[in-house]
Amino acid sequence: MIDLFYWPTPNGWKVSIMLEECGLEYRTVAVDIGGGDQFKPEFLRICPNNRMPALIDHAPLGGGEPLALFESGAMLEYLADKSGKFLAKEPAARYRTLQWVYWQMANLGPMMGNANHFKNYAKNLTDDPAQLVYGTKRFCGEVDRLCGVMDAQLSANRYLAGDEYSIADIITWPWACLLDRLIGEGTIAQFPHLERWLAEVGARPAVQKGRNLHKEWSERQLTEEEETKRRALLFNQTNDKVRALREAAAKSAK
Repeated sequence: MIDLFYWPTPNGWKVSIMLEECGLEYRTVAVDIGGGDQFKPEFLRICPNNRMPALIDHAPLGGGEPLALFESGAMLEYLADKSGKFLAKEPAARYRTLQWVYWQMANLGPMMGNANHFKNYAKNLTDDPAQLVYGTKRFCGEVDRLCGVMDAQLSANRYLAGDEYSIADIITWPWACLLDRLIGEGTIAQFPHLERWLAEVGARPAVQKGRNLHKEWSERQLTEEEETKRRALLFNQTNDKVRALREAAAKSAK
């Protein structure tokens, strides 16, 4: 059995989709990132970076004690090896896939996250909108560039790493499916090969099931007090702030 520490966000969907695609048995453990669950001692023992998702495999590949993992790329690579699916064993094909996995983690995910922050969240965190202009332009421009990178790759390949569906597609789709919302409704049509890939991957039953896993958790309307607390937890973290949250969580656990 695998425990998936999860909240319905693009990073959470990466692993829930992978588990559904692999047909592995798992159970979800809620990590309410707006409520501070990521700072609880029991979660920090699994994920010292206080970020969701994470997993514990109680019957790990190779045997032995339960294996705890954080970082979505590492989790998908591990689950691919455990299930024997979506990642080739032959070195050339394997590394063609892994380069796109690392591309997503270093490029698309962070750039989309920053673009979304400056475009949709930061306006509620500052009294000076002029501070947001450069950041919005910088990160939205980079997202546009990355759409072009994907579109070019998908013009010559059915999937990101070639002709076979792989963890490169699984790790990228959860962020890429939100591109239209971020860069403007309908503008994804500028990238027809990317648009085709989004629809094809999104039609897979396992993708739909993983994408919709516990979506009701994030649909609850927050009170103004809860929203203020959520912003404080999610944005402008520093070492001192995180240390204080960890210490408070540790005390409450005693």
